[in-house]
Amino acid sequence: MSRSTEQADLPPFNSTAQFRQTLPPNPQWTFGQPVDATPAGKAWVAGEEAGWDVVDADTEDKMKLYALMLSGIAPRPVAFVSTVSETGVENLAPFSWFNMVTHHPPLISISSGVRSTGDKDTAHNIKATRGFTVNIISETWIESANACSIETPADVTEWPLSGLTKADSIYVKAPRVKESAFSMECELHQAIDITDPDTGAHTTTLILGRVRRIHIRRDVLAPGPKRAVDPERMRAISRMGDITYARVGEGFRLSRPVWVEDKVREAVNSVASNATP
Repeated sequence: MSRSTEQADLPPFNSTAQFRQTLPPNPQWTFGQPVDATPAGKAWVAGEEAGWDVVDADTEDKMKLYALMLSGIAPRPVAFVSTVSETGVENLAPFSWFNMVTHHPPLISISSGVRSTGDKDTAHNIKATRGFTVNIISETWIESANACSIETPADVTEWPLSGLTKADSIYVKAPRVKESAFSMECELHQAIDITDPDTGAHTTTLILGRVRRIHIRRDVLAPGPKRAVDPERMRAISRMGDITYARVGEGFRLSRPVWVEDKVREAVNSVASNATP
């Protein structure tokens, strides 16, 4: 079945679905409780009866390993990266090998595979000009961003294909995407060439970018004094395996345990004493 035929058989996108917050899956969970103590947990543990596959990452076919990792390490945030070449050609491309590294200094990471001819345009441009923008994609314009995944020649810009609007940056030359409600102007902090340990061939470029300016649309901020993005308003997308994207449809609230609380220390002591033979 072709991908176009597969997509034709899918139901339409539910544009009226709303994000909501819920309780966690097991609100009565206690420290030391085994996973199979709930019906859902018991069913999950029973799945192990089907057995395990073990993949040798050293010998597995590289493209099969790529597909497996894409589907298993998910969901992944997507960086929509805007760059400009030394000659002024503006490039726009999505990357799902992307995440936050640290807030001090504020660093993000983007991993870009290498073609037989060398770095992809995005990594090449960042190395050459040191400035770029990362624009977070919302579901309302995902098709526009996905259009930029096409591999155009280096002297062709993806902007007209996307139908998106350029907005001037303050700190870097590369424009940001006006339709993005959360954009970061970044400068190159470090470019790390990843090589094959056996052949020494350059396979990937890891970009560490220092965030210098952040542009946030006020309508996506959560109410209250803390400046934070509201997931219901942002409607950010994520990447799964194959050609599948995902929306954020529901979140659950789960507090982090605090060691200074007496009930936490009591629970730890109780679990430890019960485990003693």
